[in-house]
Amino acid sequence: MAPVSTPVCDFVEKYVRQNPLRLHMPGHKGLGETERLDITEVTGAPAIYPAGGILLESERRAAALFGAGRTVYSAEGSSLCVRAMLLLAKLQAMEAGRAPVILAGRNAHRSFLSALALTDLSAEWLWGDSLLTCTPSPDRVAKALDAMETPPAAVYLTSPDYLGFRADITGIARLCHDRGVPLLVDNAHGAYLRFLPRDQHPLSLGADLVCDSAHKTLPVLTGGAYLHIHRDAPAVFAREAERAMSLFASTSPSWLILQSLDRANALLEEDFPSALADFLPLAEASRDRIRAMGYDVLNTEELKVTLAPKSRGCTGEELHRALRETGIEGEFADPDFLVLMLSPATGAAGLARLEEALARLPRRAPLREAPPSPPRARRMASPREAMLNPTEVRPLEQCLGRVLADPCVSCPPAVPILMCGEVIGEDAIRCFAYYGRTELTCSRLPGRNEREEETGWR
Repeated sequence: MAPVSTPVCDFVEKYVRQNPLRLHMPGHKGLGETERLDITEVTGAPAIYPAGGILLESERRAAALFGAGRTVYSAEGSSLCVRAMLLLAKLQAMEAGRAPVILAGRNAHRSFLSALALTDLSAEWLWGDSLLTCTPSPDRVAKALDAMETPPAAVYLTSPDYLGFRADITGIARLCHDRGVPLLVDNAHGAYLRFLPRDQHPLSLGADLVCDSAHKTLPVLTGGAYLHIHRDAPAVFAREAERAMSLFASTSPSWLILQSLDRANALLEEDFPSALADFLPLAEASRDRIRAMGYDVLNTEELKVTLAPKSRGCTGEELHRALRETGIEGEFADPDFLVLMLSPATGAAGLARLEEALARLPRRAPLREAPPSPPRARRMASPREAMLNPTEVRPLEQCLGRVLADPCVSCPPAVPILMCGEVIGEDAIRCFAYYGRTELTCSRLPGRNEREEETGWR
C-alpha cells in the first residue's frame, strides 16, 4: 500500500533537516523540541489563504476523505469557519435576491453572534426545549420558513449540540433544497461522524456548508478545523470561500496546527476508522454500566457521556468536582449536566477508570429544581449595533430593562442565554442567576434601553 501523502509535514521535516539559519519569524528560531517545527511562510510554504502548493494538496486530500467538493483549513477553530459561512450565505443571498436573515437554532455558539455583527446579518430563531438543545424537525423548520416574509439567506443548525443531540439533517437538507435555501451546519463536535461505520457527517447528509472542529474529536491540535463545501452547493461558496476566511483570519497562522491537520489525513485514511469502530462497542457498554449504577445517561452521540446527575442527588458541577478529586477532568458542567468527551485514545482503561470513580460516589435524594426555559426577549438593536458600540458592565440586579451587548457566557458551552441586542427581562435575570452570572455587559446606546437615567448613557 502506497504511503499516504502528508505534504505539509514532509516539507517542514525537510526544512528542519537542512538546519537553515532562520532569519525569519518566529523569534524562537527553532530552538526547542516543539519550536523546531514551528515555521512561517518561508519559500515553499505558501500563505494559508489562498492556499497553494503543499497546503492546497493537503486540503484536497482532506476534501476526498470527507467527501467534500472543497475543504479549507482553519488554524483558528470553527469560530473562523462560522464567520466565513455566514459571509458566504450573505453573498449567495445577494445573488439570489433573498433577505439578509439567517433562520438559526437558538442554541448557536457565541461565534455565530459575532459573525452576525461582522457580516451585518440578522437572525430569526428556531427555539429548542432547553438552553443547550435545539433539534427541530423538518416540519418545524418548514413552519418557521412559511412564517417568514421572504426566504432567508440560509438555515443554520448546531448539530451535534453541546450535550450531543443531533438534528434530522437529512430531512432538513431536503426541505431546504426544495425551497432553494442553503443549509449551514455547525458540526464542531462531530468531525468524527464521517468515520463511523455508518457515515453520519452533516455534509454526507446533505448540508451545503459544514464546519468541523477537528481538534474536538480527531487527533488534531487545538485550533485545527475544516470548512467543508458540498459538491452541489451554490458555486459562490467554493469561489469565495478562501476570501471569506481571509477576511476574518490572522495573517500569522500556526504551522504547527496546519501540520497537525495534514498529519490527520494519514491517520483518517489508515488507523482512525478501525480504531473508532473497535472503541464504539466499548463506549456503549460503559454507558450501559453507568446507567446500571443509577446515573441518568442521555442518549446522545457516540463519543459523549452526558450525565444528568440530579437524579442521584447532585448537580453537574458537584459531580464534576468529585471526579476532579480522582484525577478525572470533564469537558463541561452546569447545574444540570456533566459532559464527558471520549475518543479511541480513551481506551478500555480510561472507561474503567471513569466507571470506578462514578461507582464510589454516594447516592443521595434526587434534586427537583428544573432549569429555566430559555428567555424569549424583545429585540431593541441588531447584534451589530449592540456589539460594536459603547457598553458598560452592571451588576445583574441593575440590568432589568437594559439591552444586552455581549453574550456574557464562557466557553464551554458558549451558548448565549440572551442574544446581543435583546432587552433583559425578569425571566432573563432569573436564567442568568441560575447559571451563575453576577454581572452583564449592557449597551450604552441612548434611547435603546427601556430604563435609562436622565443622562441617556447611564
